[in-house]
Amino acid sequence: MTIQVESIPVSNSHGLRDRDDFLTGLLNQVISPKTQDWLEELRQGAAHGVRHATIPTTRNEEWRFTDLSALRQVQFHVDTQLKSADISALTLPEAVNSRLVFVNGVYAPHLSAVADLPSGVVVGNLAGLSQSQQEGVKPYLAQAEGSQEVFTALNTAGISDAAVLWVGKNVTVDTPIHLLFLNTADEQPSIYQPRCLVVAESSSSVTLVEDFTFAGLGETENTKNKPVYLTNAVTEIWLGDNAQVNHTRLAREGVEAFHIGKTTVTQARDSRYTCHALTFGGRLSRHNLEVFQTGEQTETTLNGLTMISRKQLADTHSLIALNHPHGTSRQLHKCIVGDRAHAVFNGKVFVPKPAQLTDAGQLNRNLLLSPKARVDTKPQLEITADNVKCAHGATVSQLEDDDIFYLQSRGINESDGRKLLINAFAAEIINQIPVKSLQNILLNTVNGHE
Repeated sequence: MTIQVESIPVSNSHGLRDRDDFLTGLLNQVISPKTQDWLEELRQGAAHGVRHATIPTTRNEEWRFTDLSALRQVQFHVDTQLKSADISALTLPEAVNSRLVFVNGVYAPHLSAVADLPSGVVVGNLAGLSQSQQEGVKPYLAQAEGSQEVFTALNTAGISDAAVLWVGKNVTVDTPIHLLFLNTADEQPSIYQPRCLVVAESSSSVTLVEDFTFAGLGETENTKNKPVYLTNAVTEIWLGDNAQVNHTRLAREGVEAFHIGKTTVTQARDSRYTCHALTFGGRLSRHNLEVFQTGEQTETTLNGLTMISRKQLADTHSLIALNHPHGTSRQLHKCIVGDRAHAVFNGKVFVPKPAQLTDAGQLNRNLLLSPKARVDTKPQLEITADNVKCAHGATVSQLEDDDIFYLQSRGINESDGRKLLINAFAAEIINQIPVKSLQNILLNTVNGHE
């Protein structure tokens, strides 16, 4: 069996069918005034694809557990005004002078601070780049695999600005860079389309925190302010030869929000990419994480944590395409599911015949906190190479009564015992994040979640 990884779509559009009025309405909202010719060409090409596509349904294999019918019932609009925001509780001490902020999709220079960066590093917004810098961006923006997927194309069709992180050859950035995409949604349903481009040239190294956060973070279920909005985010990461990127992606949306995210990673020879993807909050969330190997001896580590409750749905679809020899990948995705929430995990690893001596491991572990909590999991290996070391697996479990009883016998009450066990389950992922202050924030979030 021969697998052409490049031709496998993340979602299955229906091609030239009757127009999808809902999708057309979204497209008409996000299309902005004409910009530079090269960017306009990208946008027009993407818009053409969107006009002949439809929103995925549960009849699509890649979306069969994620029903978007609730999304279709909302009429979204675009608000391009830059609103005031207090980010004091959201800043990271390690990135106090290496922070880029977008509020409701609009670049906020007065909230950003990028002074503490070495020579050879560019952190800014696309519209603010010089002409020569924009020329350098052209070969990368919207050029990654999977760009025709319907939500990715919708984002591309509406590009007017983007967060750009460029690390030059042989440059090591010791300070983590914090990209904060803050939503301050109001009573009228809104759509926001953050775009992020990261280029790490050969032998460079950088740590990145990508943070999608609602300004009302911490509000309770009984809070009246529960705005409905859609975040449709796309991030493209390019690693040159021997480059290293440590990427933390955090989605902390409002309780009635929809979040659809796409992360595409392209790894050249000897590069090392690590992703910590964490999902909290949101009525419905979906993260498509795709990694494409373009050279030998790459190392890929994907760590994920989903923690949901109430009636939330969180879907993670990952793809690792190992097309060359001597590639190594490790993936561990954990889900903590309470109340009537529903978690979905579909992880694919492709190892075609040229990818001899590949070493790939994948594991999905799920913890159900309620009898009505649900998880659908599908770890998946497709291998045609004959000299590889690959394994995958999945587990689903609940908190054990014996474990809780043991903690009670040591003077810990039942509630604290449950929190301690949940914390230990989540800490295996959180403790690998290379930003200490963010570790503490997330561990506190887990402790207060139940």
